[in-house]
Amino acid sequence: MNQLQQLADRIISRVNVNLDEFGFDTEPFVTHALDHEKMLRFYAFYGITSHHPIYFHFKNSNIAGSYFLGKCYVGRSAIYKSDIRGDELKRKGDKIRSTKDIPLVEDEMITIRDSLLYKTLVHSNSHNPESPEEFGIRNTISSHYANIHGSTLEGCFLGPFATVDLMNLHSCIVGDFSYIQVGELFHRKIEPGTIWIRNQHFEFKFKYDTTALDYFVGVNDAFQPRGIMYDFVKNREADYERLFEVMNLEPVEAPFTSAVNRYAVIQGDTHIGENVLVAQRAFLENAEMGEGSNAQENTYIINSHLAGMCITAHGGKIIHADVGQGCFVGFNAFLNGKETARIQLGEGCIVMPHTIMDPEEPIHIAGDHLIWGLIRTQADVKTHAISLDDLAEVRDSLTIGKMTFNGKGSVFIETFKNRLQNILLLNGALYNNGEKRGHAQDDQNISFNIIQPYRTGELEGLYPSIRIKP
Repeated sequence: MNQLQQLADRIISRVNVNLDEFGFDTEPFVTHALDHEKMLRFYAFYGITSHHPIYFHFKNSNIAGSYFLGKCYVGRSAIYKSDIRGDELKRKGDKIRSTKDIPLVEDEMITIRDSLLYKTLVHSNSHNPESPEEFGIRNTISSHYANIHGSTLEGCFLGPFATVDLMNLHSCIVGDFSYIQVGELFHRKIEPGTIWIRNQHFEFKFKYDTTALDYFVGVNDAFQPRGIMYDFVKNREADYERLFEVMNLEPVEAPFTSAVNRYAVIQGDTHIGENVLVAQRAFLENAEMGEGSNAQENTYIINSHLAGMCITAHGGKIIHADVGQGCFVGFNAFLNGKETARIQLGEGCIVMPHTIMDPEEPIHIAGDHLIWGLIRTQADVKTHAISLDDLAEVRDSLTIGKMTFNGKGSVFIETFKNRLQNILLLNGALYNNGEKRGHAQDDQNISFNIIQPYRTGELEGLYPSIRIKP
């Protein structure tokens, strides 16, 4: 265990140096989060397909229970039950847009150094023009169920259920349940429950009331997550544990154009349509997945019906809901419907990342609406939703309740819809007659290389240094 403790201490010291100006100490979180016995017990695995470049190099690290795909390097890091999904990394010859096009001279790689990622998802690719061939995470600690989506980090701490999206962060603290997509941040502390999207054309901002948010997501005296959202996830972890205890499972019945990952939980009366992607660590129970829909990592779809072309982004949770055609449910959104208080979303709705719907009565939202914040009654919809047509008319600024929007609403909607169309394309929802393949088609025949740590000796707790090359 000495090696694991030394590894944790080194990571703590490196992150703390970067966050010294905030007087922030990561040691209490790490000490209470890491269970060294569990880090010896779980194996890791590296996925191989004919559609993704193969390169996996790690050393002086523990990667217990984690999943890797694509080109990855891990050094002096602890990656616990995390998904490092490199299936959208850029390829040699691709070009990124900055002041002018920058061509890549080699395939992009995810590089994680001197960092602790705890039950975290890493996905997409670097949006940092300074390192187009490297999606880098350095001197960073990320806590339970955070999303690092297309974001490079240096010297940062991410709280539980936080999301950083398509940006670059340097010496920043991102609070619990915050969603940030603002291009680049230096030496900033983001308060819990902040939803902030900004570019040169618009800015969307909302912040949860601290007392209201604490019921759903917070941290306890040991700096570990608490609240009903965490309880919801924690209570279902045992179902995932069983998947890792068995090497061979009968495949889930699905159309040949769809993919259900071997490490997804499928229960009850669940139906999978054509061109559907169900990613690892997704949880489906009594769910209907319409044609072209997807359930991404750490999503939960329970007693719910999703019509065609619906996107459930990383960490989204949909319970007792009917979701119309072409809807988007954003990162870590919590649609916590009840049997007697069902949620109904009309076609084309956009549920903003980190939205919470916890209804006390049935709630219906008409089609083509943008939805955000905390909704518990039908009356709450008036101050937490706007029709896309009305938003498109905004030219300057808009305030609804605690939400503020500045800029051109039409550009915001166009940007969002273009991104959703690209997600559908990448996930294989538009696959037809051999054209427009995506993850749903490319991930059908993944083989898994199982990797285990040293269990005794002076290297106990570390994984053997391995380098897999094509």
